[in-house]
Amino acid sequence: MRTSRRPNLLFVMSDDHAAHAISAYGSRVNSTPNIDRIADEGARLDRVFCTNSICTPSRATILTGTYSHVNGACSIYSELDYRVPAYSQVLQSEGYQTALFGKWHLGRSAQAQPRGFDEWRIFPDQGDYVDPFMYGPDGEGVIDGYATDIITDLSLDWLARRDEERPFCLMVHHKAPHRPWVPHERHRDLYPLGSIPEPETMWDDHATRAEVVRDVAMTIADDLTDEDVKAPLPPELDGPDAVRERASWKYQRYMRDYLQTVQAVDDGVGRLLDWLDREGLTEDTIVVYTSDQGFFLGDHGWFDKRLMFEESLGMPLVIRWPAEIPPGSRCEAIITNVDFAATFLDMCGVDPVTSLPQQQGRSFRALLRGEEVPDWPSSMYYRYWEHDDPAHHAPAHYGVRTERYKYIVYYNDGLGTPGSSDRVMPVEYELYDLAEDPAELVNVVDEPAYRAVRRDLEAELERLQRHYGDQPYQGPDTPRLDWSV
Repeated sequence: MRTSRRPNLLFVMSDDHAAHAISAYGSRVNSTPNIDRIADEGARLDRVFCTNSICTPSRATILTGTYSHVNGACSIYSELDYRVPAYSQVLQSEGYQTALFGKWHLGRSAQAQPRGFDEWRIFPDQGDYVDPFMYGPDGEGVIDGYATDIITDLSLDWLARRDEERPFCLMVHHKAPHRPWVPHERHRDLYPLGSIPEPETMWDDHATRAEVVRDVAMTIADDLTDEDVKAPLPPELDGPDAVRERASWKYQRYMRDYLQTVQAVDDGVGRLLDWLDREGLTEDTIVVYTSDQGFFLGDHGWFDKRLMFEESLGMPLVIRWPAEIPPGSRCEAIITNVDFAATFLDMCGVDPVTSLPQQQGRSFRALLRGEEVPDWPSSMYYRYWEHDDPAHHAPAHYGVRTERYKYIVYYNDGLGTPGSSDRVMPVEYELYDLAEDPAELVNVVDEPAYRAVRRDLEAELERLQRHYGDQPYQGPDTPRLDWSV
């Protein structure tokens, strides 16, 4: 077992926290001073993307450095395949003391419980905001209090009890700001109704989009419930002639609660940063803040995630490591959550290629140091498997995002994966020119001027699928993957 001095890793991850609800990313709707501090004293990464925009798959990808078709967690109805190793197991074997507190959401079976942790305590499934039930290897029970604060308390308690002679890897994984949005009472006066700006794309008419996208059940106006906004809809806002008024009314209430739950996460980040300062560990600790995916905050009239649009596809990622990362750094390279595991291992002095051979990512440590990496990828591959789920009716699709373009194929067949319906719909396509149309309002897939671009993107999509070993959709006879473990 190695015991030489290596950096600590403090990894804070929230759930559904969109980058455009972080002031370091220029938020118009809220202020997050503690998360901003990580960016100001380290790096803000501006093109970080998830490869499957939903909780369970993204968390499995972050842990293992693999795509969903490798780790088995293709949807929230799946479990992480315990046979695929995680970076936490590698760090534990390398002498790191490891712990995880908060949201796991990678399965309830005995085989799907956290691996590679000296200590852990997690919520079953999504968990509750108030007086949550939590369990771990040493027992289970209800913990009185507010979930976000409890996760931070458990983390600080473990840090106080750690072996000071060994490096640590601590994962602080919040439930917030996942639906249903239940804020702490101390934040009840923040972001009052009527004060929250609406996004510029809120009234997107979706005129050129694929039909299956126009039909998703994620609209602010009609798919947020009275329970979501914690108030009955006024009768005068009901009906087809009051769509805008209804959406605006719901938006203010949804966003107020969402942003208030974010504020508790930011409070927790501040407590952790202050503890590192007091203990003299700031210089020796890598601090990471991210979310498992993005989230629609009224953008295009939607809430939730799943789709390959920027607000859902993008992940916030800020990293502070005084030993290597210059303060105030910015990184524009295309990075995915598949790359996290390799990067964490590399920063902790472990070769990711030999220690985690199944992983499919690449360390971006050199980019954080400000170095040029000439062969760094200029495109990324995305795939959402959970076809036509009962709550949101989001379609199965895959696509490629380059520095300028985004090409999406809605193949509309769940391929027998957990959580998918049997309904098969015609294949549809979208293409967006992010230079000319950064808000992704106009689908140009059938425009004659983009024929050559489409051919190039089709070829790149095929190349990425071969590179990652993913089976593209080839019609009803496409082989079904075996998701059992």
